[in-house]
Amino acid sequence: MTPTIPGFTHDRVTVADGVALHVAVGGSGSPVVLLHGFPQTHLMWRHVAADLAAEHTVICPDLRGYGASDKPADPDGTGYAKRTMAADVVALARALGHERFALAGHDRGALVAVRAGLDHPDAVTHLAALDVLPTLDMWDVLHGTSAAVGFHLYLMAQPPGLPEQLIGAAPDAFFGHFLDVWTRDPAALPADVRAAYLRASREAVPSIVADYRASAGVDVEHDRADRERGRRLRMPVTVLQQDWGAALGYDAAALWRAWAPDLRHETVGCGHFMAEEAPDEVAAALRRLLTR
Repeated sequence: MTPTIPGFTHDRVTVADGVALHVAVGGSGSPVVLLHGFPQTHLMWRHVAADLAAEHTVICPDLRGYGASDKPADPDGTGYAKRTMAADVVALARALGHERFALAGHDRGALVAVRAGLDHPDAVTHLAALDVLPTLDMWDVLHGTSAAVGFHLYLMAQPPGLPEQLIGAAPDAFFGHFLDVWTRDPAALPADVRAAYLRASREAVPSIVADYRASAGVDVEHDRADRERGRRLRMPVTVLQQDWGAALGYDAAALWRAWAPDLRHETVGCGHFMAEEAPDEVAAALRRLLTR
C-alpha cells in the first residue's frame, strides 16, 4: 500500500480548465500550504505536516504533473511555467476556503512558492524555501566542472523528445540516483516511501521534464522581467539550505536577500531531503516564520 500522512484526508480539487490536483489536508487553524520537490510527492511532508496540524490547517498537494495530480500536455511550453503552477496553488487554497495562507516549498515546490509570492503577494502571508536558489541565480552559479552536480537541469532543458526517451528507458535508475545521492541519512527514506516516489516519477516522465524545461525557458523570462522591474517578495521569508555556496563559490544569503528583504537564511547540516531527514528542525523553522 502507498504510505499516507496519518490523520489527513485526501481529495481532488479542480484548479484550472482540465486540471485537478490531488491534495492531502489535515488539522485546523490558520492555513499552511506545503509544496513538494523532485522526485517526490506530497508524501515528503508527512512528518512536518503531522506536526504542524496540531495548530494549523495543513494543505499538501501533489504539484501539477506529479504524483496523483493531473499531468496535462504542454504544447506551447507554458503549461509547467512556475507562474502556471503557482496559480494552481492559489486556486487550490481558494477552493478550500482560504484567500490568504502561508506557503512553504522544497526544491521544485520552492520555485513554485517563490513565483506565487511574487505574483500573488496579497494571498501569500509568509514564505519558506527549502534547499533551492531562485531560477536566475541557479543558472548563474552553475559553471565549469562544478555544474556537473546539476547535470539533470541541462538534460531536461533540451527540446522535447530526447530527454523523455533517455529517462523513460531507465526511470528507476534516473530518479533513484537523486534519492540516493542527495540523502545523507538513507533511513529517512524507508523502502515503501522510496518505492512510492519511484512509481510516481516513472509514471510522470513527460510532465517532470516539462517542469524542468520551463525553468530553462519561460521561468527565466518571468524572473528576469521581475528583476528588471524591481519586484521582490513582500512577505517574511525563511530559507533553509545546505551549504552549497561553500561548495560552488557563492553567497546564498546575499542572492536570496536581493529577492526577499525580510529574510532569515539558515544553513542546515542534513541532506537535501531535509523535511524527511530533519523534520523537527524544519517544523521549528516554519513555526518561527509564522510568528514574524
